[in-house]
Amino acid sequence: MYTTTIDKTPLIKVSTGKHEITYGLDGSLMNPLEAFYATLAGCAGVYAKKACKALGVPAEGIAISCKPFAGPGGPLTLARFKTEVRFPAGFTAEQKDAVMKSIAECAVKEVVKDGASIDFQVAEV
Repeated sequence: MYTTTIDKTPLIKVSTGKHEITYGLDGSLMNPLEAFYATLAGCAGVYAKKACKALGVPAEGIAISCKPFAGPGGPLTLARFKTEVRFPAGFTAEQKDAVMKSIAECAVKEVVKDGASIDFQVAEV
């Protein structure tokens, strides 16, 4: 469960049982949409590390850059999300390919791709 209680500050704190994240509505911190894009980038990093662990190679030095591109509906429509990966010296073509394939399987990306079937509900309790 994720919970938030609205107060008079420009911050939104969201809590789970173990963690808390704070968003800023005044530019002082990431807003939720920016955090969503950061989550996609973070997921790419997780999958890169998992692939490297499976390959028995260090992940240090891999650089991942991500950029969202708005669709025809403006900034609130995501048409494309470009992920670029730069490898340090020493990675073979096969290792690079395995890491790239792993990044392409990011669980967050898969949820977004399948999102049209999500039943979002808002209810007063």
